[in-house]
Amino acid sequence: MSEVERVHPGADMERFVREQMAFVGLGADDIALIRRTAPLVLKHEAALTSALYEHFLKFPATAQFFLGPDGAPDRERIERRKHSLGRWAQGDGRGRHQRGFRLLPPRVALSHSHREYGPGGKIRPQFMVGAMSLTQSALAGVFQAELSDAREALEASTA
Repeated sequence: MSEVERVHPGADMERFVREQMAFVGLGADDIALIRRTAPLVLKHEAALTSALYEHFLKFPATAQFFLGPDGAPDRERIERRKHSLGRWAQGDGRGRHQRGFRLLPPRVALSHSHREYGPGGKIRPQFMVGAMSLTQSALAGVFQAELSDAREALEASTA
């Protein structure tokens, strides 16, 4: 984010994460709210991750990342990806923001956007942004259904 220094995010991931948090306005109150509402997200974790990957399979441009050599969905790979995403959500929601765990999302984002190998090749940025948008919308639905206070649901969705 710094215009003075153009250091690759992987060279100083801690700084990159701090700058990204500042850029999106994620502060201590947001993190506290995320931790308070984490049980609601974790309650729906399996449904959320399944819905996301099934959505990917609906579109050839994103399905290509999850197909086996025979052209059929690689269910084993998809289950591994769902497990990985669920594991991240469980750790994040339980407040495991220690150095290594907090840095996992940017590392995953960089690996998704900078790899040239594997099924489907390089993942285009619009798919990463779209996946985040789908996830945020799904979380908003969870908070709307689970929280009786509409303002708290909105704040949880925003955090």
